[in-house]
Amino acid sequence: MWRSLVRLQCQARVALSARYGRARLPVLWHAADLSIATSERKKFYRDVNISQREDGLFEINLDRRKLKTPGGKLFTVPNEALAVAVATEWDVQKDTLKFYTMNLTTLCNTALDNPTQRDKEQIIAAALKFLETDTICYRVEEPPGLVELQTNEWDPVLNWVEKRYNVIIGSSSSIMGPQITEETKDTFRQHLGSYNFWALTGLEFVITQLKSLVLSFALVDRHLTVEQAVLLSRLEEEYQIQRWGNVEWAHDYDMYELRARTAAGTLFVHLSSESSSVKRKLLQD
Repeated sequence: MWRSLVRLQCQARVALSARYGRARLPVLWHAADLSIATSERKKFYRDVNISQREDGLFEINLDRRKLKTPGGKLFTVPNEALAVAVATEWDVQKDTLKFYTMNLTTLCNTALDNPTQRDKEQIIAAALKFLETDTICYRVEEPPGLVELQTNEWDPVLNWVEKRYNVIIGSSSSIMGPQITEETKDTFRQHLGSYNFWALTGLEFVITQLKSLVLSFALVDRHLTVEQAVLLSRLEEEYQIQRWGNVEWAHDYDMYELRARTAAGTLFVHLSSESSSVKRKLLQD
């Protein structure tokens, strides 16, 4: 799984590099600022390495310069595997730094600077709001082909999550959406609360990309691959494209970009968790 997540990020660099032109270095560079973090800057370093501090945290060094966040904090990460992954993002840059391809760095900046100044409870509340408008819980009544497609593709994932977490979510074609019980919300609230701040930052990022709490849980729990989760999040759009056609280059760019961000967020969740086996596995691969 870890190789595939890294592969998706690398594939996206080629596609995204062709999309964006040169621009000013963005003043801000956090997950909430991705719309403006599409700039390039001439590469100013030759070597990238990591170092461990006495307190156990890891730093990223560009030549002899210590990497810092947009907020001016020293860029430190909690474990070696995440440090290696971030250093790789900087190491693979060529003559120019393409910030829009560096999603792990962006997520670390967000966790370190916390630009919106939210605590865990506020992030959890924001994530739970997606359950009320979850992509796969809202169904169409027509055309019949799309109704059948949503049933066949979304229901198995929804049923799996309901069984996995012992909750009732349901789906609806009403504009009001399904009625989510307080018991279900409490279950998900407790589950989200089990993540540390860094992992929760990554999970909210994935939820935001897919616009679905259900798909995000299925992805992070490894029931779905990134490709599957992204395709399911775009099911109606893909149906319309197959029926009416599309602007091919625009579709491909959007797909690559969504896959790259979703893969980075998923990887960030696992690397920020307490599971040492995940970290060892990534380093071995």
